[in-house]
Amino acid sequence: MKTSISKPTILFGAFMMVLFIMACSISASTANIADAWMATDETGRTRVTTYSPFDMFYAIVDLRNAPDTTNIKAVWTAVNVEGITPNEVLNETTLTTPSGLLNFRLSLTEPWPPGEYKVDIYLNDKLDKTLKFEVR
Repeated sequence: MKTSISKPTILFGAFMMVLFIMACSISASTANIADAWMATDETGRTRVTTYSPFDMFYAIVDLRNAPDTTNIKAVWTAVNVEGITPNEVLNETTLTTPSGLLNFRLSLTEPWPPGEYKVDIYLNDKLDKTLKFEVR
């Protein structure tokens, strides 16, 4: 007995698979970083790209459409700084949080050495923003 599958049946099956795949991707998180900037305080009112050696660094992240299980990570790096190995990671902080205005801060008990720094912001383990700043 020979069984054959008609062309319309194959096309219908392929169409259903495409719909299934699209439905899976639509259910993915819509979390996004609407904006991110460096600031002089935790409220983020004053945006900056240059700090003095005695300042605390604040990275402000405006997270939108995020479920409670969203992971945001800040990785602070000394890019080109006197007395520090180039591209040395200084600190990493991860938060699991819903939408909102988030702040990450980095401080030092002694003055910051002059040079170029950055903070990489990851959304669910994927690099989303890089904020560059310097100390003079």
